[in-house]
Amino acid sequence: MCPAKRAEGQLRGYIVPVGGAEDKEGPAEILRRFVAVSGGDEARIAIIPTASQLESTGRRYEDIFKDLGVKDATALPFKTRRDTEREDWLAVLEEASGVFLTGGTQLRIATVLGGTPVAKAIRRLNARGVSVGGTSAGAAILSEHMIAFGSEGSTPRAGMATLAPGFGLTNRVVVDQHFRQRDRLGRLLSALAYNPFAVGLGLDEDTAAFIDPQDKVHVLGAGAITIIDALGMEHSSMASAELGQPICMTGVRIHILTAGATFHLKTRHAEPPSAAESSS
Repeated sequence: MCPAKRAEGQLRGYIVPVGGAEDKEGPAEILRRFVAVSGGDEARIAIIPTASQLESTGRRYEDIFKDLGVKDATALPFKTRRDTEREDWLAVLEEASGVFLTGGTQLRIATVLGGTPVAKAIRRLNARGVSVGGTSAGAAILSEHMIAFGSEGSTPRAGMATLAPGFGLTNRVVVDQHFRQRDRLGRLLSALAYNPFAVGLGLDEDTAAFIDPQDKVHVLGAGAITIIDALGMEHSSMASAELGQPICMTGVRIHILTAGATFHLKTRHAEPPSAAESSS
């Protein structure tokens, strides 16, 4: 699935995967920055809490975004595929300047929203300049290939990561969340062993990748983003490995980026915070 086509001269909106457990009660710099790239005090945020089983999740994010000064924040609690045809909720989505998907279970998002008018609207909105972000499960669903589930551990193993279709806002990344906290290096490496074109983004908690319209990743938050660039991979034993066996991978590059650092998805060039700030 390729990203939706943009009109000539139109820049797409930001794509903002968040590693989960983002600060909500302190400075809330990630959510505050999401508001900024969604229109600031004129922002209209559509919140999609489908991944969560908690009834309070949508209302909580409404309150958070309203406290951050947006013009409007409305939760759209799509629970069934029939819900995705509600014209009143689709109308709210169409008027949004930012769309934010909460955490929970990414397969719940995929099975409820995949292929529906909501998923199509989100792709179309991002292509015309609307920022789309998500935390935890809401981050995983944003790219073309989504890690649906997998095992913990630092060593990549055959069958360690199970992939499923995501929303396809970008085909340049594969996202994994709660990265350092849940020891997910191995499963992200195993996902990239299938297809080294994409860049792996391993997002620590309270850390976000703000992917701008020029495909440049800007790191924000308290943790780090582990960038796995497998394009130059010289060897992968994935094709011959038995289920559960460790995977041999050579020629893989890894960057650990903290707040203020950048990575360009097209040139695959990383810059540390000081260099990124001086070149911006």
